Amino acid sequence: MTNTISTTAPTTTGLYIGGKERATSESLAIPDPAKPGLVVGYAAAASQEDVADAVAAAKAAYPAWSALSATERAAQMLEAITGIDELRDEDAAILSQENGKVRVEAWIDALVFELRWRLALELADDVDNGHVLSPAPGIPVTTTVSYQSLGVVTAIVPFNWPIAILGAALPHALLAGNTAIVKPPPSAPLATARVVQRIAEKLPPGVLNLVTGKDADMTGLIQNEDVAKVCFTGSVGGGKRIMEMASKSLTRVTLELGGNDAAVLLDDAILDDTHLDRLFAAIYDTTGQICMNAKRVYVHRSRLDEVVAGLSARLEKTVLGYGLDEGTTMGPLHSPVQKAFVTEIIEEAKSAGATVLEFGELPSGDEFVGGNFVRPAIVIDPDPSLRVVTEEQFGPVIPIIPFDTEEEAVAFANDSWGGLCGSVWTASVESANRVGSQLVCGYVWVNDHGATRLDLRAPFGGMKQSGFGREQGIEGVRAFQDTRAIAHLDAEALAQMAH
Repeated sequence: MTNTISTTAPTTTGLYIGGKERATSESLAIPDPAKPGLVVGYAAAASQEDVADAVAAAKAAYPAWSALSATERAAQMLEAITGIDELRDEDAAILSQENGKVRVEAWIDALVFELRWRLALELADDVDNGHVLSPAPGIPVTTTVSYQSLGVVTAIVPFNWPIAILGAALPHALLAGNTAIVKPPPSAPLATARVVQRIAEKLPPGVLNLVTGKDADMTGLIQNEDVAKVCFTGSVGGGKRIMEMASKSLTRVTLELGGNDAAVLLDDAILDDTHLDRLFAAIYDTTGQICMNAKRVYVHRSRLDEVVAGLSARLEKTVLGYGLDEGTTMGPLHSPVQKAFVTEIIEEAKSAGATVLEFGELPSGDEFVGGNFVRPAIVIDPDPSLRVVTEEQFGPVIPIIPFDTEEEAVAFANDSWGGLCGSVWTASVESANRVGSQLVCGYVWVNDHGATRLDLRAPFGGMKQSGFGREQGIEGVRAFQDTRAIAHLDAEALAQMAH
């Protein structure tokens, strides 16, 4: 079969700027990762002028939006999210096609966005709460510490869980009093664009804007001096580029970047079906393409065979296929580049003498020729210098590495450039707290791991090269605010100083 792009397009999305939908002369053709001869749809390709207009629209809407109280903004945001679930099945089907993941994960992706939005609104009463510092010896002032919104905020989301990830930042930015521009991923923008526009249509014009297009034309979302902050989720390399660009105008950034998460299974780890199911999902959900998936599994040597056997039994049931097909449990990788990388590191491990177990059958049929499918794999006790250990695989392959002592496990886990998440698996609360407190990462699970187990109320973000800044919770709101102090001279305190 010749992988010629089809001219039929079931989904088309435009820009949304200043309360109006906008068409563009150029568009992005979005191919299906499983069926490269098929186009899922077309997304508008914004020009640099379109991007500048979006920033201007957000800037114009900012004074009125920021002048509202947080509870007033929350009321409008609640109305804007009402009914968002009515098209969730359609959104999920489109996301499954453009991303490649199975339908149920795409449906959860859209659901999590709504959950995060509603949880953010519960913080409305705390958003404007400052505190007062009373006069103290030698300090004759009463000082009020309060919070102020920043201005125009840009939110840039990745392809893997684009709608859900947007929910970790966008509602918090709006609730804090900022206006926003959302940029969905250029390789999978359709479902996200649909969701954002439906919400933006219910908010005052310019409060929420949407642009899609080629990254080369998006620099104005970062370097325009009217942009106060950029919130970026993506790769480490992408984060470095964003940070460098933002430095030109000293634009603030929150970076939630890649991870090389370690799961540490101690000698008393519970390895029943429930816990093995959790570990399996933590590794292989979304074909391994989640920043907070487990990427390295360190197992006490006495339990190594149990872990390998448990994961193998589940991988033997894997059905590789089209994300919308009933019975499919694992879809393709999102891009040919990622397929090539994952294949390369698996072959590298084989060549280095590691034991590599591979599972499942590649889907048959001409329509899948050239699709981004990779058989899921386990790499047993690889040399720690191999890339399957040192780099973020972002695919369905996991190194299982034995250790002998707790100290060794902690050292192995922390010997990484990444510090996004980690997990400790043990029957002992004391051991979980002891080991978990030593892991250098922003979020630690106990006897669990992964995106579907994230507490959506808690602050989330990375350490080391996994980024900085926090999303979710009141900390996520504060990340989109500035702190201001107003000091009033206290005559009585001043008089006491004079005596």
